[in-house]
Amino acid sequence: MSTPTFETAGTATAITSVAVIGLGYIGLPTAAILAGKGLDVIGVDISQSTVDAVNEGRVPFVEPDLGLHVSGAVAQGRLRAQKDTPSAQAYIVAVPTPFLADKSADLSYIDDAARNIAPQLFGGELVILESTSPPGTTQHMADIILQCRPDLSIDGSGGRPLVLFAHCPERVLPGKVMIELVTNDRIVGGLTPEAVIAAEALYKTFCHGEILHTDAATAELSKLVENAYRDVNIAFANELSVVSGNLGVDVWELIDLANHHPRVNILQPGPGVGGHCIAVDPWFIVAADSENTNLIRTARLVNDSKPLRVVEEVLEHASKCDGPVIAALGLAFKPNIDDMRQSPAVNIVDALATRRPDARILVAEPHAKSLPPRLARHANIEHVLAVEAVAAADVVVLLVDHDKFRDIQPEQLVGKWTVDTRGFWRRLSRD
Repeated sequence: MSTPTFETAGTATAITSVAVIGLGYIGLPTAAILAGKGLDVIGVDISQSTVDAVNEGRVPFVEPDLGLHVSGAVAQGRLRAQKDTPSAQAYIVAVPTPFLADKSADLSYIDDAARNIAPQLFGGELVILESTSPPGTTQHMADIILQCRPDLSIDGSGGRPLVLFAHCPERVLPGKVMIELVTNDRIVGGLTPEAVIAAEALYKTFCHGEILHTDAATAELSKLVENAYRDVNIAFANELSVVSGNLGVDVWELIDLANHHPRVNILQPGPGVGGHCIAVDPWFIVAADSENTNLIRTARLVNDSKPLRVVEEVLEHASKCDGPVIAALGLAFKPNIDDMRQSPAVNIVDALATRRPDARILVAEPHAKSLPPRLARHANIEHVLAVEAVAAADVVVLLVDHDKFRDIQPEQLVGKWTVDTRGFWRRLSRD
Protein backbone atom coordinates (compact mmCIF):
# COMPACT_ATOMS: atom_id res chain seq x y z
CA MET A 1 0.00 0.00 0.00
CA SER A 2 1.26 3.49 -0.82
CA THR A 3 2.60 5.88 1.80
CA PRO A 4 -0.18 8.11 3.23
CA THR A 5 0.02 11.68 1.92
CA PHE A 6 -2.02 14.79 2.57
CA GLU A 7 -2.01 18.37 1.38
CA THR A 8 -0.95 21.29 3.57
CA ALA A 9 -0.55 24.77 2.10
CA GLY A 10 -0.37 23.26 -1.34
CA THR A 11 2.44 20.84 -0.49
CA ALA A 12 2.07 17.07 -0.44
CA THR A 13 3.31 15.66 2.88
CA ALA A 14 4.13 11.97 3.24
CA ILE A 15 3.82 10.20 6.59
CA THR A 16 6.42 7.50 7.00
CA SER A 17 6.94 7.54 10.78
CA VAL A 18 4.33 7.27 13.54
CA ALA A 19 4.67 7.33 17.32
CA VAL A 20 1.88 5.55 19.20
CA ILE A 21 1.61 6.80 22.78
CA GLY A 22 0.22 4.04 24.99
CA LEU A 23 0.67 0.37 24.15
CA GLY A 24 -2.48 -1.02 25.70
CA TYR A 25 -5.47 -2.82 24.24
CA ILE A 26 -5.89 -0.20 21.49
CA GLY A 27 -2.47 1.38 21.05
CA LEU A 28 -0.49 -1.81 20.48
CA PRO A 29 -2.88 -3.26 17.85
CA THR A 30 -2.88 0.09 16.04
CA ALA A 31 0.91 0.26 16.14
CA ALA A 32 1.26 -3.30 14.85
CA ILE A 33 -1.17 -2.77 11.97
CA LEU A 34 0.52 0.46 10.87
CA ALA A 35 3.93 -1.23 11.01
CA GLY A 36 2.56 -4.10 8.97
CA LYS A 37 1.63 -1.58 6.27
CA GLY A 38 5.25 -0.48 5.93
CA LEU A 39 5.36 2.55 8.24
CA ASP A 40 8.09 2.97 10.83
CA VAL A 41 6.33 2.84 14.17
CA ILE A 42 7.67 3.60 17.63
CA GLY A 43 5.44 2.59 20.53
CA VAL A 44 5.73 4.55 23.75
CA ASP A 45 4.64 3.25 27.14
CA ILE A 46 5.42 4.10 30.77
CA SER A 47 5.69 0.39 31.66
CA GLN A 48 9.14 -1.06 31.18
CA SER A 49 7.72 -4.58 31.14
CA THR A 50 5.41 -3.63 28.26
CA VAL A 51 8.29 -2.02 26.36
CA ASP A 52 10.44 -5.13 26.87
CA ALA A 53 7.64 -7.46 25.79
CA VAL A 54 6.98 -5.56 22.55
CA ASN A 55 10.67 -5.36 21.68
CA GLU A 56 10.83 -9.13 22.12
CA GLY A 57 7.84 -9.54 19.81
CA ARG A 58 5.49 -10.52 22.62
CA VAL A 59 2.05 -9.24 23.60
CA PRO A 60 1.52 -8.48 27.32
CA PHE A 61 -2.21 -9.27 27.23
CA VAL A 62 -4.67 -11.58 25.48
CA GLU A 63 -5.94 -10.53 22.06
CA PRO A 64 -6.40 -13.09 19.26
CA ASP A 65 -4.02 -12.72 16.29
CA LEU A 66 -2.22 -9.69 17.74
CA GLY A 67 0.86 -11.75 18.59
CA LEU A 68 1.48 -12.61 14.94
CA HIS A 69 1.23 -8.95 13.90
CA VAL A 70 3.57 -7.76 16.67
CA SER A 71 6.21 -10.45 16.21
CA GLY A 72 6.19 -9.96 12.44
CA ALA A 73 6.49 -6.17 12.65
CA VAL A 74 9.30 -6.35 15.20
CA ALA A 75 11.16 -8.97 13.15
CA GLN A 76 10.92 -6.72 10.07
CA GLY A 77 12.32 -3.77 12.02
CA ARG A 78 9.14 -1.72 11.54
CA LEU A 79 8.02 -1.69 15.17
CA ARG A 80 9.95 -0.96 18.34
CA ALA A 81 9.03 0.32 21.78
CA GLN A 82 10.54 2.74 24.27
CA LYS A 83 9.59 4.87 27.28
CA ASP A 84 10.62 8.25 25.83
CA THR A 85 8.53 10.12 23.24
CA PRO A 86 10.43 10.36 19.94
CA SER A 87 10.26 12.74 17.02
CA ALA A 88 7.79 11.51 14.38
CA GLN A 89 5.62 12.82 11.57
CA ALA A 90 2.42 11.60 13.22
CA TYR A 91 1.42 10.85 16.79
CA ILE A 92 -1.47 8.66 17.94
CA VAL A 93 -2.37 9.14 21.60
CA ALA A 94 -4.07 6.03 23.00
CA VAL A 95 -3.69 6.44 26.76
CA PRO A 96 -6.25 5.65 29.48
CA THR A 97 -9.03 8.09 30.38
CA PRO A 98 -10.48 6.76 33.65
CA PHE A 99 -12.94 8.73 35.71
CA LEU A 100 -12.34 10.53 38.99
CA ALA A 101 -14.31 10.17 42.22
CA ASP A 102 -16.91 12.64 40.94
CA LYS A 103 -17.26 10.62 37.67
CA SER A 104 -15.59 13.33 35.58
CA ALA A 105 -12.78 12.33 33.22
CA ASP A 106 -9.22 12.04 34.45
CA LEU A 107 -7.25 13.67 31.63
CA SER A 108 -3.87 13.47 33.36
CA TYR A 109 -2.56 10.76 31.01
CA ILE A 110 -3.49 12.87 27.99
CA ASP A 111 -1.89 15.93 29.59
CA ASP A 112 1.35 14.02 30.18
CA ALA A 113 1.36 12.70 26.61
CA ALA A 114 0.82 16.23 25.24
CA ARG A 115 3.67 17.67 27.29
CA ASN A 116 5.99 14.91 26.11
CA ILE A 117 5.02 15.38 22.46
CA ALA A 118 5.44 19.17 22.47
CA PRO A 119 9.28 19.32 22.56
CA GLN A 120 9.51 16.92 19.59
CA LEU A 121 7.50 19.07 17.15
CA PHE A 122 8.93 21.16 14.32
CA GLY A 123 5.67 21.97 12.49
CA GLY A 124 3.65 19.99 9.98
CA GLU A 125 3.03 17.01 12.28
CA LEU A 126 -0.29 15.26 12.76
CA VAL A 127 -1.41 14.60 16.36
CA ILE A 128 -4.38 12.24 16.75
CA LEU A 129 -6.22 11.57 19.99
CA GLU A 130 -7.74 8.08 20.00
CA SER A 131 -8.45 7.92 23.73
CA THR A 132 -12.17 8.05 24.52
CA SER A 133 -12.71 11.57 25.83
CA PRO A 134 -15.32 14.18 26.74
CA PRO A 135 -16.15 16.80 24.10
CA GLY A 136 -13.41 19.41 23.96
CA THR A 137 -10.54 17.14 24.93
CA THR A 138 -8.79 17.30 21.55
CA GLN A 139 -8.83 21.10 21.82
CA HIS A 140 -7.59 20.75 25.40
CA MET A 141 -4.68 18.57 24.22
CA ALA A 142 -3.85 21.08 21.49
CA ASP A 143 -3.94 23.93 23.99
CA ILE A 144 -1.43 22.17 26.23
CA ILE A 145 0.94 21.52 23.35
CA LEU A 146 0.69 25.11 22.10
CA GLN A 147 1.21 26.47 25.61
CA CYS A 148 4.47 24.53 25.65
CA ARG A 149 5.23 25.58 22.09
CA PRO A 150 3.91 29.10 21.38
CA ASP A 151 6.04 29.12 18.22
CA LEU A 152 3.53 26.68 16.65
CA SER A 153 -0.15 27.07 15.78
CA ILE A 154 -3.30 25.18 14.79
CA ASP A 155 -4.00 27.28 11.71
CA GLY A 156 -0.65 28.82 10.70
CA SER A 157 -1.62 32.22 12.06
CA GLY A 158 1.15 34.76 12.50
CA GLY A 159 3.33 32.80 10.12
CA ARG A 160 3.91 30.12 12.77
CA PRO A 161 4.28 26.52 11.57
CA LEU A 162 1.04 24.61 12.05
CA VAL A 163 0.34 21.32 13.80
CA LEU A 164 -2.70 19.26 12.80
CA PHE A 165 -4.97 17.91 15.54
CA ALA A 166 -7.73 15.31 15.15
CA HIS A 167 -9.83 12.89 17.16
CA CYS A 168 -10.38 9.39 15.76
CA PRO A 169 -12.13 7.25 18.38
CA GLU A 170 -11.56 3.52 18.37
CA ARG A 171 -14.70 1.40 17.86
CA VAL A 172 -13.45 -2.15 18.31
CA LEU A 173 -14.59 -5.13 20.35
CA PRO A 174 -12.01 -6.83 22.61
CA GLY A 175 -11.35 -10.28 21.24
CA LYS A 176 -11.91 -9.06 17.66
CA VAL A 177 -9.67 -6.01 17.61
CA MET A 178 -7.44 -7.10 14.74
CA ILE A 179 -10.48 -7.69 12.53
CA GLU A 180 -12.52 -4.66 13.49
CA LEU A 181 -9.63 -2.19 13.26
CA VAL A 182 -9.59 -2.98 9.55
CA THR A 183 -13.27 -3.55 8.75
CA ASN A 184 -15.17 -1.04 10.92
CA ASP A 185 -16.12 2.40 9.68
CA ARG A 186 -14.00 5.16 11.19
CA ILE A 187 -14.96 8.61 12.42
CA VAL A 188 -12.36 11.33 11.84
CA GLY A 189 -12.92 14.67 13.55
CA GLY A 190 -10.47 17.51 13.17
CA LEU A 191 -9.86 20.89 14.73
CA THR A 192 -9.32 22.04 11.15
CA PRO A 193 -10.30 20.66 7.73
CA GLU A 194 -6.61 20.04 6.98
CA ALA A 195 -6.36 17.82 10.06
CA VAL A 196 -9.31 15.72 8.84
CA ILE A 197 -7.62 15.19 5.46
CA ALA A 198 -4.33 14.22 7.10
CA ALA A 199 -5.93 11.80 9.56
CA GLU A 200 -7.99 10.18 6.80
CA ALA A 201 -4.84 9.62 4.74
CA LEU A 202 -3.18 7.83 7.66
CA TYR A 203 -6.14 5.60 8.49
CA LYS A 204 -6.68 4.68 4.87
CA THR A 205 -3.42 2.74 5.01
CA PHE A 206 -5.27 -0.03 6.86
CA CYS A 207 -8.98 0.83 7.28
CA HIS A 208 -11.29 -0.75 4.70
CA GLY A 209 -14.43 0.73 6.25
CA GLU A 210 -15.91 4.09 5.40
CA ILE A 211 -14.08 7.08 6.89
CA LEU A 212 -16.58 9.66 8.09
CA HIS A 213 -15.62 13.33 8.43
CA THR A 214 -16.73 15.67 11.22
CA ASP A 215 -15.32 18.13 13.75
CA ALA A 216 -13.38 16.97 16.81
CA ALA A 217 -16.08 17.64 19.42
CA THR A 218 -18.72 15.72 17.45
CA ALA A 219 -16.31 12.80 17.00
CA GLU A 220 -15.62 12.78 20.73
CA LEU A 221 -19.32 12.78 21.60
CA SER A 222 -20.14 10.12 19.00
CA LYS A 223 -18.04 7.52 20.81
CA LEU A 224 -19.64 8.36 24.14
CA VAL A 225 -23.11 8.17 22.60
CA GLU A 226 -22.44 4.73 21.10
CA ASN A 227 -21.49 3.31 24.49
CA ALA A 228 -24.21 5.15 26.42
CA TYR A 229 -26.78 3.68 24.00
CA ARG A 230 -25.58 0.17 24.84
CA ASP A 231 -25.45 0.95 28.54
CA VAL A 232 -29.07 2.11 28.57
CA ASN A 233 -30.20 -1.03 26.77
CA ILE A 234 -28.20 -3.29 29.09
CA ALA A 235 -29.72 -1.49 32.07
CA PHE A 236 -33.19 -2.34 30.77
CA ALA A 237 -32.23 -6.02 30.61
CA ASN A 238 -30.63 -5.93 34.06
CA GLU A 239 -33.69 -4.25 35.54
CA LEU A 240 -35.88 -6.91 33.94
CA SER A 241 -33.73 -9.61 35.57
CA VAL A 242 -34.35 -8.10 39.01
CA VAL A 243 -38.11 -7.77 38.45
CA SER A 244 -38.30 -11.31 37.03
CA GLY A 245 -36.41 -12.71 39.99
CA ASN A 246 -38.81 -11.05 42.41
CA LEU A 247 -41.80 -12.47 40.50
CA GLY A 248 -40.37 -15.98 40.08
CA VAL A 249 -40.06 -15.62 36.30
CA ASP A 250 -37.19 -16.96 34.18
CA VAL A 251 -35.77 -13.75 32.68
CA TRP A 252 -34.00 -15.62 29.88
CA GLU A 253 -37.27 -17.17 28.70
CA LEU A 254 -39.02 -13.82 29.13
CA ILE A 255 -36.51 -12.00 26.91
CA ASP A 256 -36.52 -14.79 24.35
CA LEU A 257 -40.30 -14.58 24.07
CA ALA A 258 -40.36 -10.77 23.91
CA ASN A 259 -37.67 -10.76 21.21
CA HIS A 260 -40.00 -12.67 18.90
CA HIS A 261 -41.79 -9.37 18.39
CA PRO A 262 -40.51 -8.00 15.05
CA ARG A 263 -39.51 -4.65 16.55
CA VAL A 264 -38.11 -5.78 19.92
CA ASN A 265 -34.48 -6.76 20.53
CA ILE A 266 -33.76 -6.84 24.26
CA LEU A 267 -30.14 -7.50 25.24
CA GLN A 268 -29.05 -10.12 27.76
CA PRO A 269 -28.69 -9.28 31.46
CA GLY A 270 -25.54 -9.97 33.44
CA PRO A 271 -23.79 -9.29 36.76
CA GLY A 272 -23.18 -5.63 35.83
CA VAL A 273 -21.27 -3.75 33.15
CA GLY A 274 -17.50 -3.52 32.92
CA GLY A 275 -14.69 -2.62 30.59
CA HIS A 276 -12.91 0.57 29.67
CA CYS A 277 -15.80 1.97 27.59
CA ILE A 278 -19.41 1.18 28.49
CA ALA A 279 -18.86 1.37 32.25
CA VAL A 280 -17.05 4.72 31.95
CA ASP A 281 -18.07 6.72 28.88
CA PRO A 282 -21.69 7.52 29.82
CA TRP A 283 -20.42 9.39 32.87
CA PHE A 284 -18.53 11.77 30.57
CA ILE A 285 -21.83 12.75 28.95
CA VAL A 286 -23.43 13.23 32.37
CA ALA A 287 -20.50 15.40 33.45
CA ALA A 288 -20.85 17.50 30.29
CA ASP A 289 -24.56 18.26 30.94
CA SER A 290 -25.72 16.97 34.30
CA GLU A 291 -29.15 18.63 34.14
CA ASN A 292 -30.29 16.88 30.97
CA THR A 293 -28.93 13.35 31.30
CA ASN A 294 -31.34 11.70 33.74
CA LEU A 295 -31.83 8.58 31.61
CA ILE A 296 -28.12 8.04 31.03
CA ARG A 297 -27.35 8.55 34.73
CA THR A 298 -30.11 6.18 35.83
CA ALA A 299 -28.88 3.47 33.47
CA ARG A 300 -25.42 3.76 34.98
CA LEU A 301 -26.85 3.47 38.48
CA VAL A 302 -28.92 0.42 37.52
CA ASN A 303 -25.91 -1.36 36.05
CA ASP A 304 -23.61 -0.35 38.90
CA SER A 305 -26.09 -1.75 41.43
CA LYS A 306 -26.32 -5.18 39.81
CA PRO A 307 -23.09 -6.63 41.33
CA LEU A 308 -24.46 -6.02 44.84
CA ARG A 309 -27.61 -7.98 43.98
CA VAL A 310 -25.45 -10.89 42.84
CA VAL A 311 -23.44 -10.71 46.06
CA GLU A 312 -26.63 -10.85 48.15
CA GLU A 313 -27.91 -13.88 46.24
CA VAL A 314 -24.64 -15.76 46.69
CA LEU A 315 -24.44 -14.88 50.39
CA GLU A 316 -28.02 -16.07 50.91
CA HIS A 317 -27.00 -19.53 49.69
CA ALA A 318 -23.69 -19.42 51.55
CA SER A 319 -25.49 -18.63 54.82
CA LYS A 320 -26.82 -22.19 54.81
CA CYS A 321 -23.27 -23.55 55.28
CA ASP A 322 -20.63 -23.24 57.99
CA GLY A 323 -17.37 -22.16 56.38
CA PRO A 324 -18.81 -22.29 52.86
CA VAL A 325 -16.77 -22.89 49.75
CA ILE A 326 -17.74 -20.56 46.89
CA ALA A 327 -16.61 -21.16 43.31
CA ALA A 328 -16.46 -17.93 41.30
CA LEU A 329 -16.10 -18.60 37.59
CA GLY A 330 -14.53 -15.75 35.61
CA LEU A 331 -13.05 -12.33 36.39
CA ALA A 332 -12.81 -10.59 32.99
CA PHE A 333 -15.42 -8.03 31.99
CA LYS A 334 -16.47 -10.10 28.96
CA PRO A 335 -15.96 -13.64 27.63
CA ASN A 336 -12.73 -15.07 26.28
CA ILE A 337 -10.37 -12.19 27.14
CA ASP A 338 -8.17 -11.32 30.13
CA ASP A 339 -9.22 -7.67 30.49
CA MET A 340 -10.49 -6.97 34.02
CA ARG A 341 -10.89 -3.19 33.79
CA GLN A 342 -14.03 -2.09 35.67
CA SER A 343 -15.06 -5.75 35.81
CA PRO A 344 -18.19 -6.41 37.90
CA ALA A 345 -16.89 -9.94 38.51
CA VAL A 346 -13.87 -8.56 40.37
CA ASN A 347 -16.15 -6.33 42.44
CA ILE A 348 -18.37 -9.29 43.31
CA VAL A 349 -15.52 -11.56 44.39
CA ASP A 350 -13.95 -8.75 46.43
CA ALA A 351 -17.25 -8.14 48.22
CA LEU A 352 -17.80 -11.84 48.91
CA ALA A 353 -14.34 -12.20 50.42
CA THR A 354 -14.84 -9.12 52.57
CA ARG A 355 -18.30 -9.99 53.85
CA ARG A 356 -17.62 -13.70 54.45
CA PRO A 357 -13.98 -13.90 55.59
CA ASP A 358 -14.71 -17.43 56.85
CA ALA A 359 -15.60 -18.57 53.34
CA ARG A 360 -13.09 -20.22 51.04
CA ILE A 361 -13.46 -18.57 47.63
CA LEU A 362 -12.07 -20.47 44.67
CA VAL A 363 -11.67 -18.28 41.62
CA ALA A 364 -11.31 -19.79 38.15
CA GLU A 365 -10.11 -17.36 35.47
CA PRO A 366 -8.58 -19.36 32.61
CA HIS A 367 -7.26 -16.26 30.81
CA ALA A 368 -5.17 -14.99 33.75
CA LYS A 369 -2.06 -16.47 35.33
CA SER A 370 -2.72 -14.90 38.70
CA LEU A 371 -5.24 -12.91 40.71
CA PRO A 372 -5.37 -9.12 40.34
CA PRO A 373 -3.84 -7.27 43.33
CA ARG A 374 -7.27 -6.26 44.62
CA LEU A 375 -8.18 -9.93 45.13
CA ALA A 376 -4.73 -11.29 45.94
CA ARG A 377 -4.76 -9.29 49.19
CA HIS A 378 -7.54 -11.55 50.55
CA ALA A 379 -6.26 -14.60 52.42
CA ASN A 380 -9.47 -16.52 51.66
CA ILE A 381 -9.28 -16.27 47.85
CA GLU A 382 -7.44 -18.86 45.74
CA HIS A 383 -6.85 -19.02 41.99
CA VAL A 384 -7.55 -22.56 40.78
CA LEU A 385 -8.75 -24.51 37.77
CA ALA A 386 -12.48 -24.47 37.10
CA VAL A 387 -12.84 -28.21 37.60
CA GLU A 388 -11.25 -27.93 41.05
CA ALA A 389 -13.39 -24.96 42.03
CA VAL A 390 -16.65 -26.61 41.04
CA ALA A 391 -15.79 -29.94 42.66
CA ALA A 392 -15.06 -28.36 46.04
CA ALA A 393 -17.83 -25.75 46.06
CA ASP A 394 -21.04 -25.49 48.01
CA VAL A 395 -22.08 -22.49 45.89
CA VAL A 396 -21.10 -21.99 42.25
CA VAL A 397 -21.48 -18.52 40.72
CA LEU A 398 -20.99 -18.09 36.97
CA LEU A 399 -19.76 -14.54 36.40
CA VAL A 400 -18.24 -14.70 32.90
CA ASP A 401 -19.39 -17.02 30.11
CA HIS A 402 -15.93 -18.05 28.92
CA ASP A 403 -16.04 -20.82 26.30
CA LYS A 404 -13.70 -22.86 28.48
CA PHE A 405 -16.47 -23.20 31.06
CA ARG A 406 -18.49 -25.19 28.52
CA ASP A 407 -16.68 -28.28 29.78
CA ILE A 408 -18.65 -28.08 33.03
CA GLN A 409 -21.36 -30.73 32.89
CA PRO A 410 -24.76 -30.56 34.63
CA GLU A 411 -23.94 -33.57 36.79
CA GLN A 412 -20.98 -31.64 38.27
CA LEU A 413 -23.44 -29.11 39.70
CA VAL A 414 -25.76 -31.61 41.36
CA GLY A 415 -26.19 -30.86 45.07
CA LYS A 416 -24.74 -27.37 44.78
CA TRP A 417 -26.41 -23.98 44.83
CA THR A 418 -25.82 -22.18 41.56
CA VAL A 419 -26.02 -18.51 40.62
CA ASP A 420 -25.89 -18.18 36.85
CA THR A 421 -25.60 -14.48 36.03
CA ARG A 422 -25.27 -15.08 32.28
CA GLY A 423 -27.92 -17.70 31.58
CA PHE A 424 -24.94 -19.82 30.55
CA TRP A 425 -26.04 -23.21 31.79
CA ARG A 426 -29.55 -22.63 30.45
CA ARG A 427 -28.01 -22.02 27.02
CA LEU A 428 -25.81 -25.07 27.32
CA SER A 429 -28.83 -27.25 28.06
CA ARG A 430 -30.31 -26.13 24.74
CA ASP A 431 -27.12 -26.62 22.64
